[in-house]
Amino acid sequence: MNDPDIKQNPHPTMRYDVTITIEGAPGPFDSVDGIMQYEVTNLACVPKTGGPMNAMRIPPKAWPRITFNKVSDNIYKGTAYGDYFKDEDYFGLGVCHWSLIAARAELKVNKLTLVSYLSPEQLFSQQTVPSYFVREDYDDNQHERSSSGETHLTDYLRSRPQSVFSITLTAKESAQ
Repeated sequence: MNDPDIKQNPHPTMRYDVTITIEGAPGPFDSVDGIMQYEVTNLACVPKTGGPMNAMRIPPKAWPRITFNKVSDNIYKGTAYGDYFKDEDYFGLGVCHWSLIAARAELKVNKLTLVSYLSPEQLFSQQTVPSYFVREDYDDNQHERSSSGETHLTDYLRSRPQSVFSITLTAKESAQ
């Protein structure tokens, strides 16, 4: 299968401001970035690959960046789109429909990446979604790894309030 010439939607209308709020982190982050995870969800538009006994349809995927700008020491803002790519007949098998899988924030300290994300439902319904991390995650940053924390304050986290910090994502529909 040849890689399709994926086209960005020239006039996206599903625009959301995403705010990152960091509360109680033990120190600063080296970088704050993000991505939108996209995938073609109707596989009938994708040609089969593999042999006759193992034919598969592998959906195209893409990860456009979200640029987060620093507003203050603990607040960053960026923009995510629900319709970033153009639905089009990329393979001559019918129109491929792109779907947002997640909008992710990636906060890096040394070799550690802390990941917080919004599902499409959370983004489109303009929710606020916290992710909770422990200081040990932040401090153990000498090895290449990532952590997505916890989306709820578990009993374990509640028992260690001085060790917990949060990265909260808030989505708000943007006025075009």
